Amino acid sequence: MQIHPFVRSAVLLAALAALGSPAFASKEKPVVGISLDTLKQERWQHDRDTIEARVKALGGTVIATSANGDDTRQVSDIDALISNHVDVIIVVPHNGEALTRAVEAAKEAGIPIIAYDRLILNCDIDLYVTFDNVKIGALMAQYVVDRVPKDHPGRIVCVYGAQTDNNAKLLKQGQDSVLLPLVKAGKINIVHADWAADWNSENGKKIVNAAIAKSPQPIDGVVASADSVAGGVCQALLEEHLAGKVIVTGQDADRAACQRVMRGSQTMTIYKPLKQLADYAAQAAFDLAQGKKISAPNSIDNGFKKVPAVFQDVTVVDKDNMFSTVVKDGFQKAEDLK
Repeated sequence: MQIHPFVRSAVLLAALAALGSPAFASKEKPVVGISLDTLKQERWQHDRDTIEARVKALGGTVIATSANGDDTRQVSDIDALISNHVDVIIVVPHNGEALTRAVEAAKEAGIPIIAYDRLILNCDIDLYVTFDNVKIGALMAQYVVDRVPKDHPGRIVCVYGAQTDNNAKLLKQGQDSVLLPLVKAGKINIVHADWAADWNSENGKKIVNAAIAKSPQPIDGVVASADSVAGGVCQALLEEHLAGKVIVTGQDADRAACQRVMRGSQTMTIYKPLKQLADYAAQAAFDLAQGKKISAPNSIDNGFKKVPAVFQDVTVVDKDNMFSTVVKDGFQKAEDLK
């Protein structure tokens, strides 16, 4: 019987904790801990697998955990990684404000912390590896406003991400930078906006259902902050016989989202080269574990300090360039998008 990778990792961590012994970390063959918020979305499975493969290729070992969207569990996961004397921990926080104590405990144990694609707030982290989420939000909003009808103020719905995720707030900041001046100029009307808890598809659907119910006129576009919520958005539009008639954004280039783009129910997604991000994070973790300094061209204030940050580039993807970007890079297979 094949054991699911998440179950295998969880069992390994539990066994190590039960033994009460370290994971035999060394500078030559460091042990990298990974604390994930969740594995429910396809993209986090990609990230975990890529980081694991890169670390192992470098000669290290990985212990990966997933908190399943539970802050208390994620704190416990990090505590267990600390107890097992990992050399460095890569963290994808569920709630960027809930891990301060866990990070402080890691720092007291001399373990560097890398925040991966979600910033951890108000604590001493060593590196933030991500994409420019303000820019991504602006790209989404601009894509919509460039394509809504010009014979009336464009009627827009904004479906933000999880309010517990700092990334969702950065995406909104980028979206607002494009939308709010146009709202002020009378060219855009935001008919409804809300936060989709846990980036959940069903919550995205409920937000669009509410928007359709309250708007006396048809919606022109939905700025959905991720492919996960865009799935629910598209389902709501399908049920109202509006699929393909309303512009819908997303990000992550998940397989289901790319299929929706090719079939016309979702209009665009943001392709983030996750392999590059994960490879960089793995190499950075390996280097930090060996006491090397990391050169980062950017920084971001997390409320405690200016955190060194590395931003990877992104690409707007729609039906026209799907095969020259997402497929060409091997992120999705052409046969899966038919």
